[in-house]
Amino acid sequence: MRRPFAVALIAGMVLGIAGGILIRELLDLATAKTVTSGLDLLTFVFLRLVRMIIAPLVLSTLIVGIAHMGDAAAIGRAGARTIAWFIVASLLSLSLGLLFVHLFQPGVGLMLPHPNAGAAAAHAPALTVKEFVTHLVPRSIVEAMANNEILQIVVFAMFVGAASAALDDHAPAVLALAEQVAAIMLKVTGYVMLLAPLVVFAALASAIAAQGAGILLTYAKFVGGFYIALMVLWALLFFVAFLIVRGRTSGLFRAMREPVLLAFSTASSEAAYPKLLQDLQEFGLPKQIVNFVLPLGYSFNLDGSMMYCTFATLFIAQAYGIALTIGQQIALLGLMMVTSKGMAGVPRASIVVIIAALPYFNLPEAGVLLVLAVDQLLDMGRSGTNIVGNSVACVVVDAWTGRNHEPAGSQHRRQQAQSNIR
Repeated sequence: MRRPFAVALIAGMVLGIAGGILIRELLDLATAKTVTSGLDLLTFVFLRLVRMIIAPLVLSTLIVGIAHMGDAAAIGRAGARTIAWFIVASLLSLSLGLLFVHLFQPGVGLMLPHPNAGAAAAHAPALTVKEFVTHLVPRSIVEAMANNEILQIVVFAMFVGAASAALDDHAPAVLALAEQVAAIMLKVTGYVMLLAPLVVFAALASAIAAQGAGILLTYAKFVGGFYIALMVLWALLFFVAFLIVRGRTSGLFRAMREPVLLAFSTASSEAAYPKLLQDLQEFGLPKQIVNFVLPLGYSFNLDGSMMYCTFATLFIAQAYGIALTIGQQIALLGLMMVTSKGMAGVPRASIVVIIAALPYFNLPEAGVLLVLAVDQLLDMGRSGTNIVGNSVACVVVDAWTGRNHEPAGSQHRRQQAQSNIR
């Protein structure tokens, strides 16, 4: 299922580039505008569909995710330290995304017209602390969902999820309902994302028809800059692993190699999960640690996806010439940190998270079409990075719980030798 979809996305990219060039070169200005307006209609419908699913999707997945996280934390020291590492890794990933998008500035120079504001609105207005705090708390969850106020939905979901976890199975029907709603919304999201190849075609064709083939250089800077940022993140994660396992680092690399390649080639972290589970245990990590950390990591520690969220959001801001203040960028980190949790398994989850965040910083939702055009290329890198991040998380948590790092075979031989001595 994944491969035909990936092929369709790539076909949409190629045909979109060709279509945009043909529209720009062969049609007169009036006809070209008519064609691009039809293409823009398709992208507009797609954006409305995504907006339609955001509120129930975020609410249900966060309630379920936080409720389960509370159960995991109750397990004890391993749970608390696992969550602590996830927070550190998340902040690192998000911050690196911000740092490298400022370093490479892939969107600078496009100066796309803001569809929702006049020329005077070149800068997003800064919120005061009072405005931010009062806006954070919903007057009504129904109102918040009707207006797609994601921060308010997140606050409500955190309270409900934490309360559900604290009730110790006294509210199974509520949690079951949230899980069922989440499952339904995941299915709906899958249906919506089936339009992605057509939308990629329409977005690329419209962008190239309007901006010319030169926009491909912008995409090259965007994709190249993001992969360089991913390599730096990999280097930092590998350094942390080296400090822990020392001489066995090469063995850890071998354990991660096939799962990473599988995730990269399929653009799916989930596809590599069974292989990663097996290989990390063969490397020597205790089964209970791997079985505990990996499932949590797949929900709360998607390092590649989180880096992409900040990188892509600032790219959109650069493309429209909108400057975000330092305070707004810090707020963006916090928003992405929370809204990305519990989104595992959501098709194109990063796109959903980004489009939910854009209105808070006066960034046009249409900007997501810029990144959607090359999202498949970037999804491969994100998926591989998620595998690396969760593998290192297992190593870190194992070290924090005070266990010895030795291959499973070595443990067996040592136990057998002790038995023979006795």
